[in-house]
Amino acid sequence: MTLLDEYLARTPRSRELFERATASLPGGSTRTTVYTAPYPPYIAEGRGLTIRDVDGNLYRDFLGNYTALILGHAHPAVVEAVEKQVRRGSAFAAPTGTEVELAEEIRSRLPSMERLRFTNSGTEATMFAIRVARAFTGRRLIATFERAYHGTHDGVVGGPGVPDAVRALTLELPWGYADGVERAIRGRERELAAIVIEPVQGAGGVRAADPAFLAFLRDLTTRIGALLIFDEVISFRVGYGGAQGRVRVRPDLTTLGKIIGGGYPLAAFGGREDVMALFDQRRAGALTHGGTYNGNPVAAAAGLATLRELTHAACERLAMLGERLRGAVAGSGARVAVEGSLFQVWADESISAVATGISQAPGLFLALLLDGFYIAPRGMGAIPIVATEDDVDELASAIRLVLARRPETEAAVAT
Repeated sequence: MTLLDEYLARTPRSRELFERATASLPGGSTRTTVYTAPYPPYIAEGRGLTIRDVDGNLYRDFLGNYTALILGHAHPAVVEAVEKQVRRGSAFAAPTGTEVELAEEIRSRLPSMERLRFTNSGTEATMFAIRVARAFTGRRLIATFERAYHGTHDGVVGGPGVPDAVRALTLELPWGYADGVERAIRGRERELAAIVIEPVQGAGGVRAADPAFLAFLRDLTTRIGALLIFDEVISFRVGYGGAQGRVRVRPDLTTLGKIIGGGYPLAAFGGREDVMALFDQRRAGALTHGGTYNGNPVAAAAGLATLRELTHAACERLAMLGERLRGAVAGSGARVAVEGSLFQVWADESISAVATGISQAPGLFLALLLDGFYIAPRGMGAIPIVATEDDVDELASAIRLVLARRPETEAAVAT
């Protein structure tokens, strides 16, 4: 029996749901990133590290909704906070004290975020950070980096549906190459509103920027009058103060998401007080920023409960588990990139297929799934605080075993 045959035999109800879903949802879901051929497992519930699909199969979840669930599923502190808030009300056409508390908690960890605003997704957060950068500088051009992922709004993606005129407002820069960056923007310095960078790329393969390169970007943007934006939607989890706290480079603006919502839709953008003042509605001509669920109290309560569990000690333990995984997989014929609790497994040195929604090694994903481990189809994962050393060791053993039979695995999937 091939891997594919085994998966089909184990997941008949997921297959039924997928076929049913395609009648209402293009591709069977509302997220490009969750699809994997022939169909993804449909999940019924999660507790701690474990998720169960509709067929009763159990998996240890080392993806956590693409890095968002750093505490694991249904963490007691989050459940309690959410239940208390829901009983008081789930949404109001007014601010709440909970969003203020969450904003204060974020500011205590990220001194660069002198003022911030909440949104519902990381896509919105980067969209508004770019908008305020353009408004503040009076410039139009935005620079991002190769293999970057800053959401799905028109300003940061190309392809069908995005006019060439819009795409022309974004310049792609070479990663980690200071001379290349200077060459790419030469003659356009006065057009550049901001450089946007993930201090640790997620979709780009858990690729961390060199601190010296980030310091170079800080100096460059200051010199030419542009803003430096750190997209920490994913990388905020790599340390108590995010990636910027580890590299000690202070951006003008930062975008956040994922863990700050504790499993609920919530994100944020913020930074320098003088820049964020453009959203102050007490001033004439303030930028508009609406959203029915911005700062939603249920999501804010979940996010606040999550961050309170992420102490310095918890963050250090997660980083230790990441290094444990790297060491345990070393010498297996694979490479594991690790930053804090984020990791990316490559079956070889190729990174050409590492992209959102694309399976870099379908055999690895499917084989691990059948072994009871859930990671992203492209080989990315994230370690939650509920994982033990034994969990990490057993994941590493499963990866090593899959890679040891890789030719057989890939052939089975292709069949």
